Amino acid sequence: MQLTTAFSVASMLAAAGWVWLLLSPQRSFWRPVAVLVPLLLAMFYAGLIGAFWTSAEGDFGSLAGVARLFEHPGLLLAGWVHYLAFDLLVGIWEREEAHRIGLSRWILAPCLLLTFWFGPIGWLAFMAARTVRMRTRRPAAASVAP
Repeated sequence: MQLTTAFSVASMLAAAGWVWLLLSPQRSFWRPVAVLVPLLLAMFYAGLIGAFWTSAEGDFGSLAGVARLFEHPGLLLAGWVHYLAFDLLVGIWEREEAHRIGLSRWILAPCLLLTFWFGPIGWLAFMAARTVRMRTRRPAAASVAP
């Protein structure tokens, strides 16, 4: 498969994962489907690293070294797939945490979209919404003994 085709396939797969995350009902069956996409992306990433790691120059010791790594199209694609997988994993955590704390899907949705588009900015938005929710949440009623 050509790298441009692989890029398109990985991007469409991640987009499908995000659509599933945004639109699927909050039931137990949704999670395995959502986790399947980052799992497939992680396997693809491992294959790309295995195929191209030794054929590229560069390192992680400096910005110039990272730029040299990403001059190799296979490692540039690996970097993109890395982002796709980890941003989706963060989105999965955001959804599960929102459900756990009772955060509205109307508040969660913009956070998920920001996480999809801008990664850490979406996570920051979610953490802000989570903080507000946790501070305004009513404590669970204490059980009264008979």
